Amino acid sequence: MENRLVVIVTGAAKGIGRAICTRLASKGYFIVAVDLDPNGATSLAEVIEPGSFEYVLGNICSEEQVKELFARVKNNYGRVDAVVNNAGIIRDNLIWNMTADDFDAVINVNLKGTWLMCREAAIIMKAQQKGRIVNIASRAWLGNRGQSNYSASKAGVVALTRVLALELGKYNVLVNAIAPGLIDTPLTQKLEAHVLQKLIEAQPTKTMGSPDDVAKAVAFLLDGDTQFITGQTLYVDGGKSIGANM
Repeated sequence: MENRLVVIVTGAAKGIGRAICTRLASKGYFIVAVDLDPNGATSLAEVIEPGSFEYVLGNICSEEQVKELFARVKNNYGRVDAVVNNAGIIRDNLIWNMTADDFDAVINVNLKGTWLMCREAAIIMKAQQKGRIVNIASRAWLGNRGQSNYSASKAGVVALTRVLALELGKYNVLVNAIAPGLIDTPLTQKLEAHVLQKLIEAQPTKTMGSPDDVAKAVAFLLDGDTQFITGQTLYVDGGKSIGANM
C-alpha cells in the first residue's frame, strides 16, 4: 500500500459508510474502516479486495479510543490523508415525547464523536501540512419535524465544518460537509410503505438517492484535483433542501 492514500471512515460497516468505503477503495485508497459492528469486517470483505482495508472496532464517543485509533493509524501507515466522519444515530420523537437521554445520545455520537475525530485528525494533518476531512451532516440540519436532537446535532456538524475550514486552511487541510437527504438505506427500508411513499413524493425528483450517490460526492471532495473548496456543505438530496414540497 506504499503509494495509496490512507483514509479513515467511521460508521463503515453498512449503508452509506459501506458505500463510501467501497467507492474509495475502488479509487485506490487504503481504508481504515471504523465501526461498532463485530461483523463489519466480513461485510466489507464482500465488496473490497483483501489488503485494501483494515477494520477497527471502535467507539467514536470514547476520547481514549479515538486517540488510540489515530495513534495506531499514524504508527502503522505513517500518515492520515483523509477522514470521513459518517457514524451517526437517530432517536426520533416530537420534543414533548423526547427524553433527555435520547437527546444526549444523539448529540454525543453525531456531534461530540465527530468533534473528537476532527480534533485528532487536525493535530496530525496540521503537522503533516496536508489532509482532507469530510463530515457527513444531513439535510435535516435545516429542520425536520420529530428530529430536534438529530437536526441540532447535524447543524452542529455544519458549523464545526465551517470553523475547521477557517482554522486549518493555511495548513493545506480542506474541510467540507455533505448533507444527504432521502437515501435508500437499511433505515429507510424499515419505514412503512405509505410513509416512505409520502417522503418520496415530497422530493422534487420524486426519487430516493442511493448510498453510492453520497459516496461519489465524498470521492469528489477527496480528489486531488479538488483544491479550492473548503468550508462548504454539499447537498445530496434530490433538491429537497431548496424547500420545494416541504
